[in-house]
Amino acid sequence: MERQFQTMDIKAQQTKLASNFGKLLRDKFGKGPEALHVTIAQPYVLVYINGFMSAMEQVLLDQGQDMTVKKAREYLMKSLDPEFRGQIKAITDMDIQHLYYDWNLSNQTGVLVGVCPELPAGGTDTIASYDGKEEVHKEIIKISERAEKVPDGVFSYLLSPRSLIVIREGILVPIEKQLISLGFDENLRIAKRQLEGDMLINSTQFSKVLNAVVQDVFVDWDFVLDNSVISFILKPNEV
Repeated sequence: MERQFQTMDIKAQQTKLASNFGKLLRDKFGKGPEALHVTIAQPYVLVYINGFMSAMEQVLLDQGQDMTVKKAREYLMKSLDPEFRGQIKAITDMDIQHLYYDWNLSNQTGVLVGVCPELPAGGTDTIASYDGKEEVHKEIIKISERAEKVPDGVFSYLLSPRSLIVIREGILVPIEKQLISLGFDENLRIAKRQLEGDMLINSTQFSKVLNAVVQDVFVDWDFVLDNSVISFILKPNEV
């Protein structure tokens, strides 16, 4: 009997993952997202989550407890990590080695990016070629330098007309590495998300060079690998 991933096309796999992830979030958080969109473009899986906020989280946000909500989600997502990987493996046969995630609490949105089997260094596949790529990299380098340092490497991939990911390698400065070694990695992650997230979303350059409205920007890090994945959710301008 053929395995499930062999009998499903990519569109069906995306639909199945969206359904399973929505149920998983609902079971763990007490409330599922209003909408969930999955994009598979090997070696990547991107999950964009809309309308995701529990009643308890909203109460905390109304009281100005943003950090409490962010920290709680950090720990909950860590506990869900194996289940997300397992679902992707079962449906697509992709072995996710790295999982990145981030939230935009004000928009009630979030993103998960799974990478399999490893972060590529460039490549000639179709998702690595798109209009405005050089300008995107220049802006990413500029923002990275302002926030920490110029990355050792920058790579980007247009997974679909509505989703672009940018990978940075070699971005941690010595003080950040020291904080991580002392166990302050989660506080550092939250602080960096706020700092870089504001810089990325406030930049008008990306919309210009991509000919699209930037609806959401997310950023996450793997401190062990010293790399970062930035996700842009786009709405292409009509020609």
